[in-house]
Amino acid sequence: MANYQLSDVLEYRTRSHINIYDSPKCDRLATQAAAGRHLRVIHPPQPPLVKGGRDGIDSLVQGGTTAVMVRLCEDDYPGWLDVRDVELLDVAHTVYHPEIFSEAEIIEKLPTVINFAHQAMKQSNYYLWGGTVAPNYDCSGLMQAAFVSTGIWLPRDAYQQEAFTKPISITCLEPGDLVFFGTPEKATHVGLYLGDNRYIHSSGKEQGRNGIGLDILSEDGDKVSQAYYRQLRGYGKVVGSYQSGNRE
Repeated sequence: MANYQLSDVLEYRTRSHINIYDSPKCDRLATQAAAGRHLRVIHPPQPPLVKGGRDGIDSLVQGGTTAVMVRLCEDDYPGWLDVRDVELLDVAHTVYHPEIFSEAEIIEKLPTVINFAHQAMKQSNYYLWGGTVAPNYDCSGLMQAAFVSTGIWLPRDAYQQEAFTKPISITCLEPGDLVFFGTPEKATHVGLYLGDNRYIHSSGKEQGRNGIGLDILSEDGDKVSQAYYRQLRGYGKVVGSYQSGNRE
């Protein structure tokens, strides 16, 4: 940007990958925005960034402003942008408009979705809470990235993805459907069904594989598969692409 004044009426486009945090402390990752994503500023910093160049950002930081609250346009996800990353934004020349896909069009794209997940697993990776950009993902970040590779947007978090998909029974489960795990109250984990009782997901260190791996929907699997199987909540079919504006 020529100068770093931020507006809550303009839309911005990320020039490179940026991190979005869950508080103005910017010490815990909430999500990531890949290059080319759109966002809006919810609350512009006070005083506003009016001085051009890096000095404007430095003066804000010295004045105690360290983060700007934003909302990503494609999935309506809110969070905090480190003010030092403002220089990675450009004013968007066109406003983001979500695409609409029919269920039939989505079905045609599922082999590409599955292939994306397999290719991601082949890269050296580890589980990253908030990760949506290669090579390190969290569970729902991997699902979102896999579908976005075909232009289809899902909400960001596992519980949101569960609410967004069409609930299906195990007898209707097909490759490309989502598998949800968690507590009786809430989905906290998600994987992509591959067929033959197998699914691919990014799981953490405590009970998972610290990265992307394959597990089975059975009590007969290894300790990781068994741990997730005990938390199985259900299954969902992606029948549309998320339309921004449906905020949680």
